[in-house]
Amino acid sequence: MPDFAIAESLTSARTHYCPGCGHGIIHRALGEVIDEMGIHGDIIAVAPVGCAVIAYHYFNFDFTEAPHGRAPAVATGMKRAAPDKIIMTYQGDGDLLAIGLAETIHAANRGEKITIIFVNNGIYGMTGGQLAPTTLEGNKTLTTPDGRDPNEVGFPIDLMEMIKTFPGVKYLARGTVSNPGQVLRTKKYMKRALEVQQENRGFSLVEILSTCPTYWGMSPGESLDYVQNVVAEQFKTGVFKDE
Repeated sequence: MPDFAIAESLTSARTHYCPGCGHGIIHRALGEVIDEMGIHGDIIAVAPVGCAVIAYHYFNFDFTEAPHGRAPAVATGMKRAAPDKIIMTYQGDGDLLAIGLAETIHAANRGEKITIIFVNNGIYGMTGGQLAPTTLEGNKTLTTPDGRDPNEVGFPIDLMEMIKTFPGVKYLARGTVSNPGQVLRTKKYMKRALEVQQENRGFSLVEILSTCPTYWGMSPGESLDYVQNVVAEQFKTGVFKDE
Protein backbone atom coordinates (compact mmCIF):
# COMPACT_ATOMS: atom_id res chain seq x y z
CA MET A 1 0.00 0.00 0.00
CA PRO A 2 1.54 3.38 -0.98
CA ASP A 3 2.34 5.78 1.86
CA PHE A 4 -0.67 7.93 2.85
CA ALA A 5 -3.11 5.94 0.70
CA ILE A 6 -6.48 5.19 2.28
CA ALA A 7 -6.57 1.65 3.61
CA GLU A 8 -8.99 -0.68 1.86
CA SER A 9 -10.69 -1.22 5.20
CA LEU A 10 -11.51 2.50 5.52
CA THR A 11 -13.98 4.69 3.63
CA SER A 12 -13.38 8.25 2.44
CA ALA A 13 -16.17 9.67 4.63
CA ARG A 14 -15.59 13.11 6.08
CA THR A 15 -14.85 12.88 9.81
CA HIS A 16 -17.26 14.15 12.46
CA TYR A 17 -14.66 13.93 15.25
CA CYS A 18 -13.38 17.10 16.93
CA PRO A 19 -9.95 18.47 15.87
CA GLY A 20 -7.25 16.59 17.74
CA CYS A 21 -9.48 13.66 18.70
CA GLY A 22 -7.61 10.36 18.81
CA HIS A 23 -10.37 8.34 17.17
CA GLY A 24 -9.26 9.31 13.67
CA ILE A 25 -5.70 8.15 14.33
CA ILE A 26 -6.94 4.90 15.82
CA HIS A 27 -9.32 4.32 12.91
CA ARG A 28 -6.49 4.66 10.42
CA ALA A 29 -4.14 2.43 12.38
CA LEU A 30 -6.82 -0.24 12.83
CA GLY A 31 -7.76 -0.11 9.15
CA GLU A 32 -4.13 -0.62 8.17
CA VAL A 33 -3.80 -3.57 10.56
CA ILE A 34 -6.86 -5.26 9.07
CA ASP A 35 -5.49 -4.76 5.56
CA GLU A 36 -2.07 -6.10 6.52
CA MET A 37 -3.65 -9.20 8.07
CA GLY A 38 -5.84 -9.81 5.03
CA ILE A 39 -8.98 -10.22 7.14
CA HIS A 40 -11.01 -7.46 5.50
CA GLY A 41 -13.65 -9.95 4.33
CA ASP A 42 -13.78 -11.92 7.57
CA ILE A 43 -14.15 -9.27 10.26
CA ILE A 44 -17.41 -7.99 11.76
CA ALA A 45 -17.33 -5.15 14.26
CA VAL A 46 -19.73 -3.76 16.84
CA ALA A 47 -20.14 -0.05 17.55
CA PRO A 48 -21.92 0.95 20.77
CA VAL A 49 -23.04 4.35 22.04
CA GLY A 50 -20.40 7.07 22.44
CA CYS A 51 -18.29 9.29 20.20
CA ALA A 52 -17.64 6.28 17.95
CA VAL A 53 -21.36 5.53 17.59
CA ILE A 54 -21.07 5.94 13.82
CA ALA A 55 -17.72 4.24 13.39
CA TYR A 56 -19.32 2.20 10.62
CA HIS A 57 -19.22 5.33 8.42
CA TYR A 58 -15.44 5.11 8.43
CA PHE A 59 -14.77 1.36 8.12
CA ASN A 60 -15.35 -0.50 4.90
CA PHE A 61 -16.45 -3.83 6.35
CA ASP A 62 -19.45 -5.23 8.18
CA PHE A 63 -20.48 -3.34 11.30
CA THR A 64 -23.47 -3.59 13.58
CA GLU A 65 -24.84 -1.31 16.30
CA ALA A 66 -25.32 -2.24 19.96
CA PRO A 67 -27.23 -0.58 22.79
CA HIS A 68 -25.14 1.45 25.22
CA GLY A 69 -22.62 -0.81 26.96
CA ARG A 70 -23.84 -4.04 25.39
CA ALA A 71 -21.24 -4.46 22.64
CA PRO A 72 -19.48 -7.43 24.33
CA ALA A 73 -22.82 -9.22 24.70
CA VAL A 74 -23.70 -8.58 21.06
CA ALA A 75 -20.22 -9.67 19.98
CA THR A 76 -20.55 -12.85 22.06
CA GLY A 77 -23.73 -13.81 20.22
CA MET A 78 -22.17 -13.04 16.85
CA LYS A 79 -19.05 -15.08 17.56
CA ARG A 80 -21.03 -18.08 18.78
CA ALA A 81 -23.30 -17.90 15.74
CA ALA A 82 -20.39 -17.39 13.30
CA PRO A 83 -17.25 -18.84 14.94
CA ASP A 84 -15.28 -18.61 11.69
CA LYS A 85 -15.54 -14.81 11.67
CA ILE A 86 -13.31 -12.30 13.44
CA ILE A 87 -15.55 -10.37 15.84
CA MET A 88 -14.39 -7.05 17.27
CA THR A 89 -15.93 -4.31 19.39
CA TYR A 90 -14.80 -0.68 19.35
CA GLN A 91 -15.69 1.04 22.65
CA GLY A 92 -14.99 4.11 24.75
CA ASP A 93 -14.31 4.25 28.48
CA GLY A 94 -17.80 5.38 29.48
CA ASP A 95 -19.47 2.69 27.39
CA LEU A 96 -17.11 -0.12 28.35
CA LEU A 97 -16.43 0.59 32.03
CA ALA A 98 -19.59 2.34 33.24
CA ILE A 99 -22.88 1.08 31.83
CA GLY A 100 -21.07 -1.81 30.10
CA LEU A 101 -18.84 -2.96 32.97
CA ALA A 102 -20.83 -6.14 33.66
CA GLU A 103 -20.80 -7.15 29.99
CA THR A 104 -17.07 -6.53 29.77
CA ILE A 105 -16.19 -8.43 32.94
CA HIS A 106 -18.32 -11.45 32.19
CA ALA A 107 -17.22 -11.72 28.54
CA ALA A 108 -13.62 -11.66 29.76
CA ASN A 109 -14.30 -14.17 32.52
CA ARG A 110 -15.98 -16.55 30.08
CA GLY A 111 -13.00 -16.23 27.76
CA GLU A 112 -15.19 -15.26 24.83
CA LYS A 113 -13.16 -15.44 21.63
CA ILE A 114 -13.68 -11.81 20.71
CA THR A 115 -11.40 -8.78 20.50
CA ILE A 116 -12.16 -5.44 22.15
CA ILE A 117 -10.55 -2.17 21.09
CA PHE A 118 -10.98 0.06 24.13
CA VAL A 119 -10.46 3.80 23.55
CA ASN A 120 -9.75 5.53 26.86
CA ASN A 121 -9.86 9.34 26.80
CA GLY A 122 -10.92 9.63 30.44
CA ILE A 123 -14.14 11.55 29.87
CA TYR A 124 -17.64 11.30 28.41
CA GLY A 125 -17.12 13.02 25.07
CA MET A 126 -20.43 12.54 23.26
CA THR A 127 -22.67 13.67 26.13
CA GLY A 128 -20.80 16.78 27.19
CA GLY A 129 -17.67 16.03 29.20
CA GLN A 130 -18.87 14.32 32.37
CA LEU A 131 -16.81 12.19 34.78
CA ALA A 132 -15.88 8.77 33.38
CA PRO A 133 -14.64 5.65 35.21
CA THR A 134 -11.09 6.40 34.02
CA THR A 135 -11.04 10.15 34.74
CA LEU A 136 -7.82 10.86 36.62
CA GLU A 137 -7.83 11.97 40.23
CA GLY A 138 -8.12 15.75 40.43
CA ASN A 139 -9.35 16.19 36.84
CA LYS A 140 -12.12 18.68 36.31
CA THR A 141 -15.18 17.59 34.34
CA LEU A 142 -18.74 18.82 33.93
CA THR A 143 -19.81 16.71 36.91
CA THR A 144 -16.62 17.23 38.96
CA PRO A 145 -16.00 20.97 38.53
CA ASP A 146 -13.59 21.01 41.48
CA GLY A 147 -11.70 17.93 40.27
CA ARG A 148 -12.21 14.22 40.81
CA ASP A 149 -12.30 13.51 44.54
CA PRO A 150 -11.87 9.77 45.30
CA ASN A 151 -13.68 10.25 48.60
CA GLU A 152 -16.81 11.16 46.68
CA VAL A 153 -16.66 9.27 43.40
CA GLY A 154 -13.97 6.62 43.85
CA PHE A 155 -10.68 6.10 42.06
CA PRO A 156 -9.94 5.65 38.35
CA ILE A 157 -10.55 2.07 37.23
CA ASP A 158 -7.60 0.14 35.78
CA LEU A 159 -9.20 -2.54 33.61
CA MET A 160 -5.91 -4.35 32.98
CA GLU A 161 -5.36 -5.01 36.65
CA MET A 162 -8.99 -6.03 37.04
CA ILE A 163 -9.12 -8.81 34.45
CA LYS A 164 -5.56 -9.98 33.81
CA THR A 165 -5.91 -12.91 36.25
CA PHE A 166 -8.96 -14.35 34.47
CA PRO A 167 -7.96 -17.68 32.85
CA GLY A 168 -10.00 -16.99 29.72
CA VAL A 169 -8.21 -13.70 29.06
CA LYS A 170 -5.33 -14.47 26.69
CA TYR A 171 -4.07 -11.07 25.54
CA LEU A 172 -4.08 -7.63 27.15
CA ALA A 173 -2.10 -4.58 26.08
CA ARG A 174 -2.27 -0.84 26.54
CA GLY A 175 -0.87 1.72 24.10
CA THR A 176 -1.27 5.38 23.21
CA VAL A 177 -1.56 7.58 20.11
CA SER A 178 0.55 10.37 21.58
CA ASN A 179 3.30 10.28 18.93
CA PRO A 180 4.18 8.32 15.77
CA GLY A 181 6.30 5.77 17.63
CA GLN A 182 3.49 5.05 20.07
CA VAL A 183 1.02 4.69 17.21
CA LEU A 184 3.22 2.04 15.58
CA ARG A 185 3.49 0.20 18.89
CA THR A 186 -0.27 0.33 19.37
CA LYS A 187 -0.74 -1.07 15.86
CA LYS A 188 1.35 -4.08 16.87
CA TYR A 189 -0.84 -4.56 19.95
CA MET A 190 -4.03 -4.51 17.87
CA LYS A 191 -2.57 -6.94 15.35
CA ARG A 192 -1.53 -9.34 18.09
CA ALA A 193 -4.96 -9.16 19.71
CA LEU A 194 -6.65 -10.09 16.44
CA GLU A 195 -4.12 -12.89 15.88
CA VAL A 196 -5.05 -14.34 19.27
CA GLN A 197 -8.63 -14.53 18.09
CA GLN A 198 -7.55 -16.07 14.78
CA GLU A 199 -5.78 -18.73 16.83
CA ASN A 200 -9.07 -19.37 18.68
CA ARG A 201 -7.36 -18.95 22.06
CA GLY A 202 -9.71 -16.70 24.01
CA PHE A 203 -10.51 -13.13 24.97
CA SER A 204 -8.23 -10.30 23.80
CA LEU A 205 -8.35 -6.57 24.49
CA VAL A 206 -6.25 -3.54 23.62
CA GLU A 207 -6.70 -0.33 25.57
CA ILE A 208 -5.62 2.85 23.79
CA LEU A 209 -4.97 6.04 25.75
CA SER A 210 -6.47 8.75 23.59
CA THR A 211 -7.25 12.47 23.57
CA CYS A 212 -10.28 14.72 24.02
CA PRO A 213 -9.02 18.28 23.49
CA THR A 214 -12.55 19.69 23.47
CA TYR A 215 -13.51 18.61 26.98
CA TRP A 216 -10.01 18.63 28.40
CA GLY A 217 -9.83 22.32 27.49
CA MET A 218 -6.52 21.86 25.66
CA SER A 219 -5.11 22.35 22.20
CA PRO A 220 -4.53 19.16 20.15
CA GLY A 221 -0.78 19.41 20.78
CA GLU A 222 -1.23 19.94 24.50
CA SER A 223 -3.57 16.97 24.72
CA LEU A 224 -1.04 14.66 23.05
CA ASP A 225 1.62 15.76 25.52
CA TYR A 226 -0.82 15.25 28.38
CA VAL A 227 -1.50 11.66 27.33
CA GLN A 228 2.19 10.84 27.16
CA ASN A 229 3.37 12.70 30.26
CA VAL A 230 0.41 12.39 32.61
CA VAL A 231 -2.16 9.78 31.58
CA ALA A 232 0.44 7.16 30.64
CA GLU A 233 2.04 7.62 34.05
CA GLN A 234 -1.23 6.65 35.74
CA PHE A 235 -2.16 3.93 33.27
CA LYS A 236 1.12 2.21 32.42
CA THR A 237 1.51 1.06 28.83
CA GLY A 238 2.79 -2.26 27.50
CA VAL A 239 1.69 -5.90 27.23
CA PHE A 240 0.03 -7.12 30.40
CA LYS A 241 -0.75 -10.67 29.26
CA ASP A 242 0.08 -12.83 26.25
CA GLU A 243 -0.58 -16.50 26.74
